Amino acid sequence: MARFTLPRDLYHGKGSLEVLKSIKGKKAFVVVGGGSMKRFGFLDKVESYLKEAGIEVEIFEGVEPDPSVETVMKGAEAMRKFQPDWIVAMGGGSPIDAAKAMWIFYEYPDFTFEKAVVPFGLPELRQKAKFIAIPSTSGTATEVTAFSVITNYTEKIKYPLADFNLTPDIAIVDPDLAQTMPKKLVAHTGMDALTHGIEAYTASLRSNFSDPLAAKGIKMVVENLLKSFEGGEKAREEMHDAQCLVGMAFSNALLGIVHSMAHKTGAVFHIPHGCANAIFLPYVIKYNRKNCEDRYADIARMLKLEGNTDSELTDSLINLINEMNTNLEIPHTMKEYGVEEEDFKDNLEFISKNAVLDACTGSNPREIDDKTMEKLFTCAYYGTEVDF
Repeated sequence: MARFTLPRDLYHGKGSLEVLKSIKGKKAFVVVGGGSMKRFGFLDKVESYLKEAGIEVEIFEGVEPDPSVETVMKGAEAMRKFQPDWIVAMGGGSPIDAAKAMWIFYEYPDFTFEKAVVPFGLPELRQKAKFIAIPSTSGTATEVTAFSVITNYTEKIKYPLADFNLTPDIAIVDPDLAQTMPKKLVAHTGMDALTHGIEAYTASLRSNFSDPLAAKGIKMVVENLLKSFEGGEKAREEMHDAQCLVGMAFSNALLGIVHSMAHKTGAVFHIPHGCANAIFLPYVIKYNRKNCEDRYADIARMLKLEGNTDSELTDSLINLINEMNTNLEIPHTMKEYGVEEEDFKDNLEFISKNAVLDACTGSNPREIDDKTMEKLFTCAYYGTEVDF
């Protein structure tokens, strides 16, 4: 028996933020990141709409990129003092992911982070609060997923928390928030979305329910990402929807080793998540094609790429991704990104072992071990061919 889980309600389109006026509750704990939501007036809108609904509001600001265990615990403590019945997370993936993790420890103060990282092992949430997610970036799709990524900086490891309990109750996908993104963030989050779609379409738990969402989202990303990067307003609206579609797909089909590799290099070398995905995606397709070349060829046909055979079509897909990275000013290798060679070699065994252990590895279409992962990382560092 398989499962397919989505938010109870998804509000989308320009102005959909106003649905907060109709939320029924007593107290809302609003979690935001570094200040852009306040700077562009969206935080004031959220607070105003909630108060119009008769809800008392407390704001938790300053969630850092790649949120830490410490930030999560600090936020959970603040929640326990305030006792909200709604948690409202707004911004990029970081504040929403952090708020999801805070939610766990708000409702279960004695639960441990060591238990929380066990996939699909959380206790039943919604004992105290429900969750609203409002994305401002077009990539992570955490507003519709069962995932949260938290960083343990002491151990230099990113932990993806995975549990259907973490799927928000309400997602508000308002494209007005996405218009404020700087170009680099558009590029990184957009390639994150593309990676979500491609990995969901090839993941071991893909299904007839996830495939259409992944396929439509991939097509929309390819058609709109460069235009969005160049500032096109309509393209940014389309990208905001596209990232949500692939998010619904991968939350249920799961992902693969592109994300495993990105999680571990992000924690050690601080490569932004979407940028890391963009770098690793072509190399992983070359590795995985032995097991699922027909699926990559399906994507290429849908995109009307050149090729008569599955092999030729997969090559065309790889070429398209490399071309997109070039046009989006994303490096093609870890070395080009700026990771020092000595630093890479010193950490290669560590990141490889932890990438294999990552929660995303189990749903990759081709198995991998520590030594093979080292070879794959090495190809992605130097830009050499994946021939194994």
